[in-house]
Amino acid sequence: MSASSANCFIVVRVPSNTSSPSTRSSFLPLFNPSPSVSLNASSSRSRFAALVVKNALDTLESQGTLDSKGGSLKDPLLGTKPTILVSEKLGEAGLELLRSFGNVDCSYNLSPEELCSKISLCDALIVRSGTKVTREVFEASKGRLKVVGRAGVGIDNVDLQAATEFGCLVVNAPTANTVAAAEHGIALLAGMARNVAQADASMKSGKWQRNKYVGVSLVGKTLAVMGFGKVGSEVARRAKGLGMSVISHDPYAPADRARAIGVDLVSFDEAIATADFISLHMPLTPTTSMLFNDETFSMMKKGVRIINVARGGVIDEDALVRALDSGVVAQAALDVFTEEPPPKDSKLVQHENVTVTPHLGASTKEAQEGVAIEIAEAVVGALKGELSATAVNAPMVPPEVLSELSPYVVLAEKLGRMAVQLVAGGAGIKSAKVVYRSARDPDDLDTRLLRAMITKGIIEPISSTFVNLVNADFTAKQKGLRISEERVVVDASPEYPVDSIELRISNVQSKFASALLDDGEITVEGRVKEGIPHLTRIGSFSVDVSLEGNLILCRQVDQPGMIGLVGNILGEKNVNVNFMSVCRTAAREQAIMAIGVDEEPDKDTLKKIGEVPAIEEFVFLTL
Repeated sequence: MSASSANCFIVVRVPSNTSSPSTRSSFLPLFNPSPSVSLNASSSRSRFAALVVKNALDTLESQGTLDSKGGSLKDPLLGTKPTILVSEKLGEAGLELLRSFGNVDCSYNLSPEELCSKISLCDALIVRSGTKVTREVFEASKGRLKVVGRAGVGIDNVDLQAATEFGCLVVNAPTANTVAAAEHGIALLAGMARNVAQADASMKSGKWQRNKYVGVSLVGKTLAVMGFGKVGSEVARRAKGLGMSVISHDPYAPADRARAIGVDLVSFDEAIATADFISLHMPLTPTTSMLFNDETFSMMKKGVRIINVARGGVIDEDALVRALDSGVVAQAALDVFTEEPPPKDSKLVQHENVTVTPHLGASTKEAQEGVAIEIAEAVVGALKGELSATAVNAPMVPPEVLSELSPYVVLAEKLGRMAVQLVAGGAGIKSAKVVYRSARDPDDLDTRLLRAMITKGIIEPISSTFVNLVNADFTAKQKGLRISEERVVVDASPEYPVDSIELRISNVQSKFASALLDDGEITVEGRVKEGIPHLTRIGSFSVDVSLEGNLILCRQVDQPGMIGLVGNILGEKNVNVNFMSVCRTAAREQAIMAIGVDEEPDKDTLKKIGEVPAIEEFVFLTL
């Protein structure tokens, strides 16, 4: 029996006799755990878009009450607010933005033990570079921590792997301090070249040593910018304005962007061997840690000058002291150090050819306010469920794609929840296949968000694990669930990104035999109609069912009176029916009846439905 053989639909809409639902928006959990989202059939497309920019705020706690310390994270539309811990100083403009959304706890200079003791009461944490957000912090949060905001660029003080495993989004503020950091780099470059700091200290000690502090000119010198990101490219622009020749090494930088400002991209070895000045602008990673060491210093031009406003750990500081003493490195200007603050007796800090500042790269009034606002907006957005453009451990889905996919996100999770409830036995789901049908080119369809929501729908109903966009792929792998995807081009309107989503579960038994195809796979398929997700096929039966609330599916003999008979059984138990849909293969043969109910029927009611002679099988599903 093919899906196309089911060609007759009967739809009965039953007005609700209950009071109207609450008018507050439902939340769709892109980052945070939540119960299934139930939507009234009258919801508009705009309401679905609103779902994607809101967050389901903590499933279990959202159904309880605030604890004595106000620790439960609640839907802000219900009057309670999330708790945001700020562990390092943040600009007042950012704090005001945070206070308008949540309860802000500014607790500075926390020890690791104090941070771990507080974090279980917090939904968000904002740090700068001084707070280490370790695996122990995520473990201590007990799943409540939803977002960590790094007020700055580098995230090497945050355990990203642990954050991902615990489903916690990590966001940073990479743009607001770009100019400030670049300006500081140029200030150190020029100040070092002209011995400004040393001459200033000499004069203040009562000396006049013009001959000792003869500097070098910048014009015509070669500057190697190591890392051509936001800050590195801004340093390059300013160095070009000073008359310097600029080269750069960055294995990920596009050559056309570098050429646009007159910079040549070269190899690492060529950059360090030919430069008169080397400015470091790379992140601290296992690959870049101690990258500048005895070996690399030996490859440099004698008398080279080094500036570092990036990360202290990229330089082997003992090796730099040796290079300074030998004259290979003439001078260094450093704003960052492996240990901050560095030891008071640090040979590097005390070296006469080294200019140092206490990590001032982002320390301008403008940058501090800008970073505070940027990170506050990112954290608030994440708590609302928005996909931040500055997220560092979640797939980046452009806002326009997110908005377009919003109703399909709901559909994907509903199909996953439905499919897993159709599985019988205790073997569990190990393999699932998702088929996306679309009129668009397969390369134009970004399915990461849809895959994450299908994973969420499959895993959450049968596990204590909370799944979100951040940890979906990791959780699926951990659970032994393999999800494959197929994109099929169909003749449909290219106006919509997806025509239908089909989910197939293989190597399992089914509670509802009608959900199985001939190959033994549980198969459900859905479409979005007028912004509302619908089930359009189950097994080989075509249906037309709005995926909302609770659903009873019955396979029956097609005969008169079935709708009234089942309706009466539910009515006697005060179970409100919000719709009925019947699809049959042919007159007086088999039919699938789908019944939407507002309340969950008790076991006796379901038993009575199953005892109706014409009903061959049925299943109750919570969507």
